[in-house]
Amino acid sequence: MLTGLWTPKGGSGTTVTACALARLHDPALIIDTAGDVPAVLGLAESDAPGIRDWLASDSPDSRLDDLVEEIDERLSIIRSGSAAGPFGDRSWARLADWASKRPGEVIVDLGTGRPDAWTDISARSVMVVRPCYLALRRSVRTATTPDGIIVISEPGRALSADDVARCLGAPVLTTVIVDPTVARAVDAGLLLSRLPASLGALASALPT
Repeated sequence: MLTGLWTPKGGSGTTVTACALARLHDPALIIDTAGDVPAVLGLAESDAPGIRDWLASDSPDSRLDDLVEEIDERLSIIRSGSAAGPFGDRSWARLADWASKRPGEVIVDLGTGRPDAWTDISARSVMVVRPCYLALRRSVRTATTPDGIIVISEPGRALSADDVARCLGAPVLTTVIVDPTVARAVDAGLLLSRLPASLGALASALPT
């Protein structure tokens, strides 16, 4: 199943959430459109072609197979590449068709760049958002209702996950509590090998 994670406001934790979701599923492929996944996973940077280059080209779908890089026996990645968007709706539809033929989960980190075409292809749309007034205000302005929401909850916020669900008109799939051990794991490049327990709440976020 293809799932796109996006956020209306940067700094919500979309990339870390996407990486954790991919690690919690076996097998999984994470597709990085925003460019930060290798850093979060502690991988070496690369200037090799990636998904953005494929989306911008007329390359055949089989070229996507060549872009898949195995991280370990459970997890693979397609890096971002360097081409600039926007990308055509047909390219996203072709990506969805290709992903439907792969085993396991295919998770796309869309960052703040959710394509309009995402609502028209066979894929889940999952918003990652903090219960923050500014983030919710921007979410409403997108006029797009996701299939589900992952709430990154911070202590002391006036708004709750229920408030987020009511405001956006979509179900909360799970709530992840902000945990400083997550930031430490990312900073040390250890998210792959030492996934913090607090991110285990994401295991049930993607129903099969």
